[in-house]
Amino acid sequence: MGFKMGIVGLPNVGKSTLFNALTKTAAAQAANFPFCTIEPNVGEVNVPDARLTTLAEIAKSANVIPARMTFVDIAGLVKGASKGEGLGNQFLANIRETDAIAHVLRCFEDGDVTHVDGRVDPIADADVIETELMLADMESIEKRLQGLVRKVRGGDKDAMDQERLLNAALAALEDGKPARTVDVDPEDAKVWKNLQLITTKPVLYVCNVGEDEASEGNAHSAAVADMAAAQGMRHVVISAKIEEEISQLEDDEAEMFLTELGLTEAGLDRLIREGYALLGLQTYFTAGPKEARAWTIRKGFLAPQAAGVIHGDFERGFIRAETIAYDDYVALGGEQGAKEAGKMRAEGKGYTVKDGDVLHFLFNT
Repeated sequence: MGFKMGIVGLPNVGKSTLFNALTKTAAAQAANFPFCTIEPNVGEVNVPDARLTTLAEIAKSANVIPARMTFVDIAGLVKGASKGEGLGNQFLANIRETDAIAHVLRCFEDGDVTHVDGRVDPIADADVIETELMLADMESIEKRLQGLVRKVRGGDKDAMDQERLLNAALAALEDGKPARTVDVDPEDAKVWKNLQLITTKPVLYVCNVGEDEASEGNAHSAAVADMAAAQGMRHVVISAKIEEEISQLEDDEAEMFLTELGLTEAGLDRLIREGYALLGLQTYFTAGPKEARAWTIRKGFLAPQAAGVIHGDFERGFIRAETIAYDDYVALGGEQGAKEAGKMRAEGKGYTVKDGDVLHFLFNT
């Protein structure tokens, strides 16, 4: 089950530098001029989870396969992007295909790095991008409503549901609010998701601060934190420049570098963790001699749904899930010890998978 996060922001806020650090490549050209990213770069990263290494050691696994998260670096958007200004408009489709948005905001002062509007004001920057995404959604909705007229007149239920939800989203947008503020009935969730409106996506605000502010942040990042909290979104403070430097170091060197800076972990680890929290994701594991593997699922997934992440046949033919809590697996030395201690449970179709569960699925072919 793959999850994709789009990285957006104004030009010269550190998006491409952050992307380079995330993917540990120089695939995205980081340069001090607007629109240096002219193609949407896509990169996959491992989701850091120390539990997987521990499980692999206990199970003596030959291979270790972490969960993965995809990041898409979108070209710098500017005011007027929804009307074709700059290069951002052509990449709006790439944002629609993501599960969430990482909105990079410039929270550092540096006279050598040009700001597209000649000032450092992350709240104003956030408003510019949000406005452009809202305008893009409004244009999309108006076109789709026109295309539904004939089907609605013919009494097509799906078209009528789409029209109702599109109108609800349009009303919110016209009121200056993103589509994610619309209260959607659970029965409409699938249709709502299929509308693929950009402003329905949750936002993780990434405060890009100076190197000497990476541990504590600054007044700019504090203001962003307040804004995120008011919106029910999340934020993370990071120095993209530091992260890019760390990404080029070996693990031991990176750890020493972080310690010298007074940091306990890489900012990218925090970013990915906050992204998981934002999307309501969690991890379960499979472990054995061949491999130890982390699997990403949404919180609330039942056992058959979790099995389906491995293969659709697992979900369709689900019988039960042999389940061991992570702490029990570690404390008892693995599967056999958990069995002997009565800590392996046979869970049925109604079981809600917990974060860290070590699972083995039985299914009919």
